[in-house]
Amino acid sequence: MSASGIRALVTGASSGIGEATARRLAREPGASLILVARREDRLRALVESLPCEATYVAADLTDADAPGRIGAHVAEHGGRLTLLVNNAGASWRGGFGEAGYANLQRHMEINFDAVARLTEELLPALRASAPSAIVNVASTAGRVARARTGAYSASKFALIGWTDALYAEERPHGVHVGMVLPGFIATEGFPATELRQRALTRWVVSKPENVAEAILEAGPGGKAERYVPRPYALAAIARILAPRLVRRVLSGGSAAALTTTTAAEKE
Repeated sequence: MSASGIRALVTGASSGIGEATARRLAREPGASLILVARREDRLRALVESLPCEATYVAADLTDADAPGRIGAHVAEHGGRLTLLVNNAGASWRGGFGEAGYANLQRHMEINFDAVARLTEELLPALRASAPSAIVNVASTAGRVARARTGAYSASKFALIGWTDALYAEERPHGVHVGMVLPGFIATEGFPATELRQRALTRWVVSKPENVAEAILEAGPGGKAERYVPRPYALAAIARILAPRLVRRVLSGGSAAALTTTTAAEKE
């Protein structure tokens, strides 16, 4: 699948990875974009700044009517869709003993259910526009879980499993399904200041622009999955080969520090 003449829809496009992805896709020859997020003012400003044809839909993806509204917008603008980037998501910290099922439920609602609902709505357009692609932005937390982020990991574990199945199901229809697994990414909601200031942990933090490049590789580029930064793949491999060791490491002091930093800066 070529990135030239791409017709893409990107969720969570008002900031961070979504905004970086929109800007990167806009540089492709003949690109046209549909951007989705909750903050209409941010979307409008972004659309006006892009060097390509672009429209937007301001929507909360957890709303019951969100998929239908977005699908109608795609239909009104020609119905063609060659790339869907499911990027929107959220994270709230909390151990299960304190935050309970409610925390699991709200993570699943935005990080998994909303993705599946929107994909179901847009799948006919993607099939009709084949060759086309879907990129689900998961997380390294969907391979390796840490304390107090279990609900987030559960939603991303679910997304990863579903993505693998969807790849097999949609391949005969000409729809490639790729996946990107970011680690710590410096964004508006998670500046990762403390991690970036320490020489020991600086390497674990990447930029939204790097994730945008990975999304292009996992979509039009046809890659199955990409970790950002790439060395995070080693953690997933270690989890399979040495699960007891990984559990011990992730229960230690350094892992607790990472968890605390992440949660404090995301809230």
